[in-house]
Amino acid sequence: MPGTLEAKIELVTGGSSGIGLAVAQRFAREGAFVFVTGRRKNELEKAAKLIAPESAAIQADVANLADLDKVYQEIKQRKGRLDVLVANAAGGTFAPLGATSEEHFDQTFDSNV
Repeated sequence: MPGTLEAKIELVTGGSSGIGLAVAQRFAREGAFVFVTGRRKNELEKAAKLIAPESAAIQADVANLADLDKVYQEIKQRKGRLDVLVANAAGGTFAPLGATSEEHFDQTFDSNV
């Protein structure tokens, strides 16, 4: 339904590929201005071109509080508000339970929670 999200401002974390990119594209088709975040600059730039001319890519790591502040400031400066947040960024590595370190746990928790 084109126009369902007309004039909405949306943020999709982890929006440079996969499910996040698909969600961002759908939101844009429905009329939203979409911000996407991701850690890899090249992938973000490609994603922004695939989403819509009226979209913005912000390089940021959701596990980094300073990066989250940067994302908030850019959205506030460019659009003044945020209507929808899709917390899609996630990741992790596998390790046997006995081999999981505190650092491994912190890294997984920080990026997924």
